[in-house]
Amino acid sequence: MTVIFRGLILTLMLLLGGCASSSMVKAPNQQLAAVPADKAQVVFLRSSLFGAAISAPLFDVTQSEPAFIGILDNSSKLMVEVPAGKNTFMVVSEAADFLEADLVAGKRYYAVVTPRMGAWKARFSIWPVRADGDAEFKKADPKVQKIISNTVLMQNSPKSEAWFEKNKTDIKSKQAEYWPVWQQKAPGELLERTLLPTDGE
Repeated sequence: MTVIFRGLILTLMLLLGGCASSSMVKAPNQQLAAVPADKAQVVFLRSSLFGAAISAPLFDVTQSEPAFIGILDNSSKLMVEVPAGKNTFMVVSEAADFLEADLVAGKRYYAVVTPRMGAWKARFSIWPVRADGDAEFKKADPKVQKIISNTVLMQNSPKSEAWFEKNKTDIKSKQAEYWPVWQQKAPGELLERTLLPTDGE
């Protein structure tokens, strides 16, 4: 396969290849709910023209078994409330990638899902939004503030839940394949991909 031909296929798949992209529904209340005193809240954001046609399914894998958070499309956000302490989240495409988190009860945290080129379509990574420092995504950055303000809060529907049930075997297979890869990352790399207690607001 020539490079040009492969590039055309990649472009076509990026344009046409969605993943249950119409199955989520707009939340009736676009205001983020107040954070419960006994839980932490994580808001996942996505805003990128590259790979916009490819959806990014998100999961809470803290207890190993994937718990479906929702499907994150471009220009949207998802919110989940979880117990304080150590948590792990996963995004799936043709591969799987992860975000670790050490969360404080009563605090809200943000994470940005970004696409990158895979073998045949976009893959995704999850990046913490830092309270400060030199991270790629910082809360005070006007670009991050714009993403928070301009993305639409979405929620699951019977259609998205059905998608999860239909694809659960494949999701768990990717989790099993790529979690060991994640665990082999250097400590510094893992720290860059971890929400810290101080990142909450």
